[in-house]
Amino acid sequence: MKYYSTNNQAPIADLQKAVVKGLAEDRGLYMPERINKLPKEFFENIEKMSFQEIAYTVANAFFGEDVDPDALHDIVYDTLQFDCPVVNVKDNIYTLELFHGPTLAFKDVGARFMARLLQYFINQTPNRQQVNVLVATSGDTGSAVANGFLGVEGIHVYVLYPKGKVSPIQECQFTTLGKNITAIEVDGVFDDCQALVKSAFMDEELNNHMKLTSANSINVARFLPQAFYYFNAYARLKEKLKSSQLVMCVPSGNFGNICAALFGHEMGLPIKRFIAANNANDIFYKYLQTGKYEPKPSKQTLANAMDVGAPSNFARIYDLYDKSHERITSLISGATYSDEQIKQTMRECYQATGYILDPHGACGYQALVDGLQPGEIGVFCETAHPAKFKEKVDEILGIDTQIPERLAAFMRGEKQSVAMSKDFADFKAYLLKQ
Repeated sequence: MKYYSTNNQAPIADLQKAVVKGLAEDRGLYMPERINKLPKEFFENIEKMSFQEIAYTVANAFFGEDVDPDALHDIVYDTLQFDCPVVNVKDNIYTLELFHGPTLAFKDVGARFMARLLQYFINQTPNRQQVNVLVATSGDTGSAVANGFLGVEGIHVYVLYPKGKVSPIQECQFTTLGKNITAIEVDGVFDDCQALVKSAFMDEELNNHMKLTSANSINVARFLPQAFYYFNAYARLKEKLKSSQLVMCVPSGNFGNICAALFGHEMGLPIKRFIAANNANDIFYKYLQTGKYEPKPSKQTLANAMDVGAPSNFARIYDLYDKSHERITSLISGATYSDEQIKQTMRECYQATGYILDPHGACGYQALVDGLQPGEIGVFCETAHPAKFKEKVDEILGIDTQIPERLAAFMRGEKQSVAMSKDFADFKAYLLKQ
């Protein structure tokens, strides 16, 4: 499989280059030259398959031409040592609980898969050189990547996060690890962190000094495996569905997760339509209404992992549908919620059903409550365990959210971070000393 850049000004790449490099030379995002359709028989029998079996079939369609089958099997099965339940919350609204991985967030699958795939390619290369992973995070990406890559030989990870703008538990998950993980606390917002990462990839001196790649959803090996979730959701609900009536609602920040779902749809996954649920950072929502994509500085909200003012993966969605606003809006609708609306949704859902939403999942749940049509079955992604946002959840719901032991263990660690300004010159100088 060959990969091209969404900016169409960079050389065509193979999978190894797309994974190891992360971002194309023209600052575009890599896209596969084609999306393979899955056979009819796969969907006819999908409900009889395990999550791992489903994921391997999907991964093989994505990566099978470029990765040894046995190695790919090992990567998938090592990545998915847990399940993702589909839980009925209310009437015809279900949640896909994506928080059963090591850091209790949906990005665990993409991060672990990428770590194993990157290690596979490093091992294929003579005169192996250390690969340095740069990752910007607004919350869950940093913890998922840090834990997915922890202890992986030949790889060092630098996690850039906005000072004071991630939850305490999220921060503990990537600042207490040590070993091959370095946390960099940036005096700015998520968009500043992302800009530093992208600028580093484009800096010739820096790239001559060290081999750089990204583990954000701009990397094909990070976002594509998230498609596994949506095939699994369909499999678990297939017996309840009558024809194509499944609506998938995805809380969206950098749009990697919904982008993976859209790739699954192109592979034949029978989802009727999608809803992209935003917090107050409504750039994509406004694009759907107006046809104009106008990035702007991000706003800080309760749903901090979605605080993105210039979502990178918009470029992939735009490219996937041939830059057609009509095609995009025929399949995807949007919703946007303020902090007060998010709080109200969390209270109403808890009082009516006993289900504890985190602020991100609340956006997805409310979008289905507001937009589901008669006869449709809706699934929203609950992207992280509510305990990751314990202070907010407890205050809003008036409860004492129990902290799972795996989160409590991170909180007992000692914070280790490097203070950094949002000036690229400072960041570059730091990396040149490494």
